[in-house]
Amino acid sequence: MTGTSAVTIRPYHPRDLTALMALFRASVHGTARRDYSARQLAAWAPRDLDQEAWERRLEANHTLAAEEDAMIVGFAELAPGGHVDMLFVVPDRQRRGIARALLRALETEAARRGEQRLTTDASRTARPFFLAAGFRPVEAREVERRGVRIENFRMEKDL
Repeated sequence: MTGTSAVTIRPYHPRDLTALMALFRASVHGTARRDYSARQLAAWAPRDLDQEAWERRLEANHTLAAEEDAMIVGFAELAPGGHVDMLFVVPDRQRRGIARALLRALETEAARRGEQRLTTDASRTARPFFLAAGFRPVEAREVERRGVRIENFRMEKDL
């Protein structure tokens, strides 16, 4: 992979479902492992993701895919109310501006919808990215996934 490849941000299409689910698991297990235990990662991104639930979720929200070299390398999801619900990039393409491009596209869509603020529940791993993108911390929280407690951070950004 050379540094000259262009990343294209485009709307989600149902044919992307399997790739996005795999990307999610790869990103969580490949990147967040420095901040979370194996038990937490398995609860957050299990092998048996509910494909039907994912399909409903991705189609219900404003979901974008990032493509580079004909491969999906990232995706992001804007839920109602300006909530950035998911933002993931494959581990070997991180720190190349893909997440930032996805976030900019979500910000544009949120502004188009008249949202005044974006919110997110950032993992320990993603928190520095969101801070650098102008989000401010609101509160540290714990969520439960499959009986396992996982820390994240409610953050927000005015548009």
